[in-house]
Amino acid sequence: MSGILVKNVNVVTMQGHDRIISDAEIAIDKGKIIGVGPVGTVKPDFRPDRLIDGRGFVAMPGLINCHTHAAMTLLRGYADDLPLMHWLSEKIWPLEAKLEPGDIYWGSLLCCLEMIKSGTTTFADMYFHMPEVARAVEKSGIRACLSRGLIGVGPEAETALEQSKQFVQDWHGAANGRIITMLGPHAPYTCPPDYLKKVMALADQLAVGIHIHLAESKTEIEDITRDYNKSPVKLMLDTGVLERRVLAAHCVHLTDEDIDILAEKGVGVAHNPESNMKLASGIAPVYKMLKKGVKVGLGTDGAASNNNLDMIEEMRSASLLQKVACMDPVVLPSYETLKMATCGGAGILGLENEVGMLKEGMKADIILLNFHKPHLYPKHDLIAHMVYSAQSADVETVLIDGQVVMENRRVLTIDEEEVLSKVQEIAERLVGKK
Repeated sequence: MSGILVKNVNVVTMQGHDRIISDAEIAIDKGKIIGVGPVGTVKPDFRPDRLIDGRGFVAMPGLINCHTHAAMTLLRGYADDLPLMHWLSEKIWPLEAKLEPGDIYWGSLLCCLEMIKSGTTTFADMYFHMPEVARAVEKSGIRACLSRGLIGVGPEAETALEQSKQFVQDWHGAANGRIITMLGPHAPYTCPPDYLKKVMALADQLAVGIHIHLAESKTEIEDITRDYNKSPVKLMLDTGVLERRVLAAHCVHLTDEDIDILAEKGVGVAHNPESNMKLASGIAPVYKMLKKGVKVGLGTDGAASNNNLDMIEEMRSASLLQKVACMDPVVLPSYETLKMATCGGAGILGLENEVGMLKEGMKADIILLNFHKPHLYPKHDLIAHMVYSAQSADVETVLIDGQVVMENRRVLTIDEEEVLSKVQEIAERLVGKK
């Protein structure tokens, strides 16, 4: 199937707050949008293979999750209500050591299933056994930016670099271009400068960017300041990391100088409000970053620290958290928040010319939300409703790369019951119940 026409739908194009087209149509051919406008504006010679009636729905770009750890769905609910470093060292890392490659595939497939059902069409991932994650992405039909996580202080440091190189060579541009890759040094406190220099050299050789956790916790700030007499951001600047395309997750504890550096170097920040709240990591200064021109997208982090991958819920949390942090109800309004979850996220992944907006020439990554719901009436402001009122269950249809991957809440590319059964079996083995 190639051509699809979505008719009688309200379209949020993400080309400006006022760019909402009522009673519109979207023409899709060969995976791309070839026309968007009021009903009747699509070229009359377009003969779609399929017509989708969008009456009562709102079409918008698919949501973009800029930071997660897909297979950590297997650890959801296993270790809650703990401080970050205790959570990692005492609970998460020991259990992760038991994970087998096949486990990563099924955990990642569960992640893809959950994200598609909540309107996410692209995600950025950092984990290990990344070929298994890529296999899950390929099967599910979702789009992804994948990074093999790198720890520079352990016995597997050099092996991880070799695996990363092979992964990029094997999978960059795979799945009809839906998979792109980066290198994933975990964080400044696990990847010292000498190791980061090796990462940078490999990134330059492969022409890919870098995905890293940065300035996430007070402990990180204290440790890096003690060891290097500078902030993590300044350390990354002086090491040379920020001379490349960088996706920096969290960026919670920043000085004004740090923010200026992030803006000047064009670093993309993945803000993870719910994970940061749950682990009591702090509140990232998103409003201040945006004012200074830092590129900010939204992420959920892994399901072990969130505990869901719901980007609609993440938008609401992001906006409300900034308002209370600044004690100002006008900061991070609904449209700015929606930008972070769509075109803003596309920009920090290097996909700004492909996804994040609904306009001619862009890839057809589109979600349809059913607005005929009690919590979405009356229809005063569609943008505000998306951020403050909508729920993931409102997403009924999802197209990625011009293919329908979910229809009437049923994901067409994945056997949902099989996935749920397999991950429960794996989880019970991991914690010793089997």
